[in-house]
Parts: sequence; structure tokens; C-alpha cells
Amino acid sequence: MHINIRHLVEGAREAKGTVIIIDVLRAFSTACYAINKGIETIIPVGDIDLAYQLKEANPDYLLTGERHERKPEGFDFGNSPTHINNAAITAKTMVQTTSSGTQGIANAINADEIITGSFVNAGAIINYIRKTNPKEVSLVCMGFACSYPTAEDTLCAEYIKNELEGQPNDFAAMVQQIKETDGARFFDPATESWSPESDFHLCMALNRFDFILKVEKVGDLNYLRKLKI
Repeated sequence: MHINIRHLVEGAREAKGTVIIIDVLRAFSTACYAINKGIETIIPVGDIDLAYQLKEANPDYLLTGERHERKPEGFDFGNSPTHINNAAITAKTMVQTTSSGTQGIANAINADEIITGSFVNAGAIINYIRKTNPKEVSLVCMGFACSYPTAEDTLCAEYIKNELEGQPNDFAAMVQQIKETDGARFFDPATESWSPESDFHLCMALNRFDFILKVEKVGDLNYLRKLKI
């Protein structure tokens, strides 16, 4: 098994084999919490206009995501696992568009298969890869708004790679590094309304969920489907 780590949109476009699109803070952590709350299907889209169109055509869909970290006008939820986790969810389908994670899915044009990546289901991702044993694994770190790499995504990729290769991980040290660097913004009281501190802790809940979210393409749309491992 050949495992490589790539970054940002260019990395997503170059990625081959089993491709894991990683967005720890917060898209694909939020997606796991949404599925755990009863959402059955997530439609990840890169284009926010398409997200609005899907919501208009299907008013019962939840519209979630962010631009510049904040909830866009007309959205039901932003990109906060806290807000999703604390809500009463009755919808079955969620449309999600973000500045990083969903852009990676949209651009992974050479992948054999795509799954989402985060710490909250890292163990399930690792077990899935071990079970399917692909020849090539591409771990794509989407970074901050696809503009530059971030500690949380890069360290998540390294965590998965180390586990697959039988190398040790110091997860506590990883969390501390993230907290002191790219995760520091979650501890700023000025961002509490859209990036609460609890988001950071929810996204660092290692192996909280025993499922992966795998992309299934139907027509022109991608769907994230839960696959319990």
C-alpha cells in the first residue's frame, strides 16, 4: 500500500486511489455529528449557488455550511458541530457547502473512491482502509479555506498514515499543537457565536464514531453515505 499526503485543491485534483478528503475544523467533523443526530444523507457541494438551488427545490432539506467561517444568509446552520449537536433534527437530508472540505470532494476528479476525514472517525477510516487494502491511499489536507495548510488537517493525515504503517502516535501532543496554532481561534470570545470553544473539543473527540462517510455519485450530485465499520 502506497500512502501519500497531499494538500489543498491541487492535492485533491492530483489524488488517486482511495482518497480521504480531510477537514477536521470543521466540515467533516460536523458531518459526522449530523449523521449521528439522524441525518441520513449529506449532499456536499462546492458551489454555494447550487446549495441555495437545492434548498429552494427541497425546502425540507437542511442547508448548512459557511463562508469566511460564518453562516451564510438563509442557511439553517453554520459549520458548527456544537450547533448541530444541540439542535432537534427532524430533516433527513442535509446540503453542506464549506470553504475547504466540500471543495476537496468537488475537485477529487481522479479518485477511485472518496471518503471524508476527521479525528472523530479516524479509527473507522483506518479500519476501512485495512479491510479494503487499496494499492494507493491519498490523504488530502484541505487547510484553511483551501488557501494554506493547517495543523489539524496535516496532523490528522499523519495520524492515519502512522496507524496504517504501524508507527506510534501521540494524540495528546497533536491536540496541544493544534490548540496553540490553527485551533487558537476557537478560544477567542469574539468568535463564540459562530466558532464556539466547544467546537474545538467536539472535533478533537478521537474515534467518537464507528462509521465512515463515503461519497456516492448519483447523476450530477455527490452524496455522503454512512458506512458502519
